[in-house]
Amino acid sequence: MNWEQLLSLKRQGDTSKRLRAEQDDTRLGFEVDYDRIIFSAAFRSLQDKTQVIPLSKTDFVHTRLTHSLEVSVVGRSLGRLVGKKIIEKYPYLKEVHGYHMNDFGAIVAAASLAHDIGNPPFGHSGEKAIGEYFSSGNGLKYKDKLTAKQWQDLIDFEGNANGFSVLTASRPGIEGGLRISYATLGAFMKYPKESLPKKPTANIADKKYGFFQTDKVFFQEVAEDMGLIPNKEEGDLGFERHPLAYLVEAADDICYTIIDFEDGINLGLVSEDYALEYLIKLVKDNIGIEKYNMLETKEDRISYLRALAIGALINDAVDVFIENEEAILAGNFPFALTDKSKYKAQMNDIIKLSVDKIYQSREVIEKEIVGYQIIQTLLDKFITAFNNKYEGTASNYDKLILKMLPEKHHLEKGNLYERLLHICHYVSLLTDGNALELYEMISGRKKR
Repeated sequence: MNWEQLLSLKRQGDTSKRLRAEQDDTRLGFEVDYDRIIFSAAFRSLQDKTQVIPLSKTDFVHTRLTHSLEVSVVGRSLGRLVGKKIIEKYPYLKEVHGYHMNDFGAIVAAASLAHDIGNPPFGHSGEKAIGEYFSSGNGLKYKDKLTAKQWQDLIDFEGNANGFSVLTASRPGIEGGLRISYATLGAFMKYPKESLPKKPTANIADKKYGFFQTDKVFFQEVAEDMGLIPNKEEGDLGFERHPLAYLVEAADDICYTIIDFEDGINLGLVSEDYALEYLIKLVKDNIGIEKYNMLETKEDRISYLRALAIGALINDAVDVFIENEEAILAGNFPFALTDKSKYKAQMNDIIKLSVDKIYQSREVIEKEIVGYQIIQTLLDKFITAFNNKYEGTASNYDKLILKMLPEKHHLEKGNLYERLLHICHYVSLLTDGNALELYEMISGRKKR
């Protein structure tokens, strides 16, 4: 892989190459990506989607929106720091093509901003609820009518693949979705493969999948245009990662490790004594003891340590990337950057404690159970109505259910797979609160 090709400004539908040297620096294409994402309806819906605590009304708990904004800030820092070193190593990128270190920051910030845009309501349990509707619920009846890869898309419903659809899928009058630059899409594509084959490998890029069968053709176009390295056998589609995808992943890893932990502390799920013990291991080389001792509240003390921890992890991730940059460009780095971090043991300790005290807390488990019931009920009602309409057998109840479907989702879908995925996509874009309200109304439980 080479950086000039990887930093492509091309957008879906372009018939010629966009040159960096001809860009208006007051309205750079990579920054346009950020703007388009932040003004999108799908991004706004993240304000009422779970990060850790589903349906939480506590003001200091992070939502997917605040998490995504924080990941984009960390991603921008990672991108700029890496970009500075890449430009120094390959000066022709600036001298010949006009790239700047801030371009790297803009790409990673935009991709990081969008990294959760395809996630369903109720956190990762939302993905599982959709998948299990098909693998063991009422959706199992559709299995024999789909190809193996179409079926795998549904039973392993994946927020990353759904996010690629959000960013790129066309609908009447809106060609190419948000029309994001290929470089930003490449950085967004953490798992550049289809849902099958699903084989355990040592490559971090094979951990999940990155696109649905409906988006396969365009995904392949983006990957090949940027020169990503194919890594699958004939008949299957998969690539090595775009190098900047490692930075997007690192930004997310840093934020959820440290900030989810901070949420658990502020909620009282993790004691301050525990927190201090774990965080100080990360920041012991940077902490200002005098300043720290001046802080009077738990929130201020934890906030100070959190900022130091994130700074330490950013610098370490940059070091790991630059040390392995040539292997990454060659497609020979099958690890997350944090896997090679000098702080890996400390991060693992924090994640282990978070799993025990936060992710498996009674409040989280109770609300995830509710989320399962909500999502599977909505899928069942809307899929049944949508299919019955297509078959010409819709009941009056089906017609009433479909009236709840927003206008932009009233699309003709010619095959079963597309209809099923369309309703999954609709349900995935609901906020936690919207999904709950719709469920209560459909179930006859909504109070007036």
